[in-house]
Amino acid sequence: MSEQPGPSTRAGELRPLEFLRWTWRQLTSMRTALVLLLLLALAAVPGSVVPQDGMNSMASSRWRDAHPQLTPIFERLQLFSVYDSVWFSAIYLLLVISLVGCILPRLRVYWRAARAQPPAAPRNLDRLPTSCGWQSAEPAEAVLARAEAALKARRFRVVRRDDAVCAERGYLREAGNLLFHLALLVVLAGVAVGSLWGYQGGAIILVKGGFTNEVTQYDDFAPGSLFDDSRLDPFWFKIRSFDVEWIKSGQGQGMARKFVSHLTYGRSLQDKGTSYDLKVNHPLSIGDTDVFLIGHGYAPVITVTDGDGQVISSEPAIFLPEDKTFLSYGVVKVPDASPTQIGLEGFFYPTYLKVDGDPINVRGDLTNPTLSLLAYTGDLGMDEGKPQSVYVLDKTKLTRLMKPDGKMFRVDLQLGQSIDLPDGAGSVRFDGVERWNKVQISSTPGKDVALGGMVAALIGLIGSLFVRPRRVWVRAVDAPGGSTVTMAVLDRSGNGDPEAELDLLSAQLHTDEGNTEVGHTGDGPETGGPETDWRETGESEKGDSND
Repeated sequence: MSEQPGPSTRAGELRPLEFLRWTWRQLTSMRTALVLLLLLALAAVPGSVVPQDGMNSMASSRWRDAHPQLTPIFERLQLFSVYDSVWFSAIYLLLVISLVGCILPRLRVYWRAARAQPPAAPRNLDRLPTSCGWQSAEPAEAVLARAEAALKARRFRVVRRDDAVCAERGYLREAGNLLFHLALLVVLAGVAVGSLWGYQGGAIILVKGGFTNEVTQYDDFAPGSLFDDSRLDPFWFKIRSFDVEWIKSGQGQGMARKFVSHLTYGRSLQDKGTSYDLKVNHPLSIGDTDVFLIGHGYAPVITVTDGDGQVISSEPAIFLPEDKTFLSYGVVKVPDASPTQIGLEGFFYPTYLKVDGDPINVRGDLTNPTLSLLAYTGDLGMDEGKPQSVYVLDKTKLTRLMKPDGKMFRVDLQLGQSIDLPDGAGSVRFDGVERWNKVQISSTPGKDVALGGMVAALIGLIGSLFVRPRRVWVRAVDAPGGSTVTMAVLDRSGNGDPEAELDLLSAQLHTDEGNTEVGHTGDGPETGGPETDWRETGESEKGDSND
């Protein structure tokens, strides 16, 4: 005897195709989309807490130096480049797929609902919560014709069915839902275009200095995946002057209130230039590119003479602000010094003050500019071919200079002062202070598309929230001496005033003679209410659950 082959799957098991279909339904459910949206918001938190390499390489380098034990862990988790990480991209792509899978089926539902005709009148209008009836001296046809005209005048969509006039308004609610969901897809498309073909970069530029829109001119540059250098808009600008207003008294004394950079810019290398005042939240727009002023600071002019008496370096050094008083940190590297290379790192105090023996900075404006630096000699590591940040001093092969008595040597200078370095290493002089501006330059080709989608989504959301769908049925049946009229109003939004609508329409349909009121309900019994009548007329309300 041969055994019959058993079923390929046991009870409760899903075949591969069924499993894929179940997985797709779970991924495209609204619940999953909301969970992914929450995960995306949580995933973006590290990007605002941990300094990002693409946004501020100086801050991320200093964070690594300050947290040597956490740095390897953070690098493995890609926390220094959150928005380019595998896990953030996975959440984002899953959210896009979930939203598209959620939205597309609903578009058909909203499209059908926006074009639908008013449903047929329920069998028993007097069982609806808001209804009334009366005996009219007019024939049924006259009552229905007058009801149809009155409802059309009130911008209802009206259909005549047998002995009843069926009317509905509030279709803009469904149109708003349709517009909102379509706009979400437009926003996603605009964001995708901007992130793929756009770029964002930053540069620190000295006042009186200039910038040409080339990749080599950027301090930080984060291009999109499909970005091409040929997409860079050919423009240039020069900072003619810079004005800053300081708070003189009260809370926040000594901090910058507002600042403006006076530019001359050109849209091509042959352009003679146009003046523009660059301010915070007032970017310079050139084509698809926006130039933002996001910060400013000081660049002390430091002259370094080596041990052979040669002036090796005499230029402004960018110092980055540490706090709101513009206490600034900076690095000076002198790789060409002889007989040994020289490195300096420390702080610049715009308004230096010593309190209880400790140096502090009390104001951001230049009242008492002072330098306090540590000096190093040795190998700066710049001859090995490895990239180095200009704001970080690699002290691996450097030796800190000490005084003859064994105490730590510091370069403490005020404007115009100079000091000799120990061991004949050279000297340092503080010659002046210049200013710099921090600009952010970004190009987002899809920003207009995304903005249009956001505006359309807002309009659609307003329509779906504030438009109140309402249905009205008027039935008139010939009776001895005239007709019997029954009218009902149904508010589908749940927060309207159907009684007022009922009173207004019934007053328009009543005639002065021969009318007898036979019933009026404002809050009638729920039994046999709208749900039962909808089933009797064959109408389905399933589409409402997607709003």
